[in-house]
Amino acid sequence: MDKLGIIAGNGKFPLILAENAARRGVTVVAVALSEETEKSIENVASKVHWLSITQLGGLIKAFKADGVTKAVMAGQVVKRRMYTSDLLKLDLTAARLWASLPDRRGDTILRAVADELAKNGIELLDSTTFMEDYLAVHGVMTKRRPSKEEQADVEFGFRMAKVIAEYDIGQSVVVKGLSVVAVEAVEGTDNCIRRAGELGKGGIVVVKVSRKGHDMRFDVPVVGMRTLDTLKESGAKVLAVEAGKTLMLEKDEFLAGADAAGICVVGV
Repeated sequence: MDKLGIIAGNGKFPLILAENAARRGVTVVAVALSEETEKSIENVASKVHWLSITQLGGLIKAFKADGVTKAVMAGQVVKRRMYTSDLLKLDLTAARLWASLPDRRGDTILRAVADELAKNGIELLDSTTFMEDYLAVHGVMTKRRPSKEEQADVEFGFRMAKVIAEYDIGQSVVVKGLSVVAVEAVEGTDNCIRRAGELGKGGIVVVKVSRKGHDMRFDVPVVGMRTLDTLKESGAKVLAVEAGKTLMLEKDEFLAGADAAGICVVGV
C-alpha cells in the first residue's frame, strides 16, 4: 500500500495512525472532520481536507481526487451530533444515505457509509491497520492484580457489557459489588464512567467490549490517556477491556499512568 485515506474523528487515534502509516512510507491523505478532529492532524498527514461531518459526498470527492482507494476510520465521532441541527446541512449524498437507513443505530449508519465508499471504489480497511501493536492482550497488564471481589465484578461486567453491545447500545458498563452502576449510551464511555463515579462513590470496575462479530472497520473499542484521567477522577479501581479487540492508545504511557494511580488494567 502506498497511499492511505484516514477519516479522522476526535482524539489521538487518527494522529497515531497517521504517524504509523507515514513511518512505513505510506502517503496519508486525511479527511478531517471540522467538528471533531485535532488541528495537529496537519502535522502528520501529507494532505488534509477539512470537511463537515455532514459532507459525505465531499469526502468521497476528496479521496477520489487524490487517488485514495483504501481508507480507515479512526477516532470517535460524538454520537449526540446526530440529534443536532447539523442534520439540516447534509449534502446530497449524505441526505440520500440518511433517508435510506432502516434505523439510526451507529452500526447501521457506519455500514451504510462503508457501502457508499465501496460503490465509489474506496475500500474501508480495519481500524487496526498499522495499529496492531496497540491492541490489548490477555491477562493483567499492570503491576496491581484485581482482588477476588474485583475479578468477580470483571466477569459479571463482561457478561453484561456483551449484552448491551449486542444491541448496539454501547460498549461499556460500570459495575460494583456485582451490580450494574451505569451503562454507556450516546454520551460515550467517559461520561458513563463519570456518572458511575458519582453513583458508586469510588471503587468501581469499568468493562469495555466489542459486540459479537464486531466489524473491525469501525467503532473499534479504544481507550487512552483521556480515559485514564476519567478513571482517576471517578475513583475507578479496575479497567477491563476485550483482548485483541480494544486499542490502547499511547499504551506504555497509559499503563505506567495506571500503575501510578493504583488502577488495575486487564485484558479479558
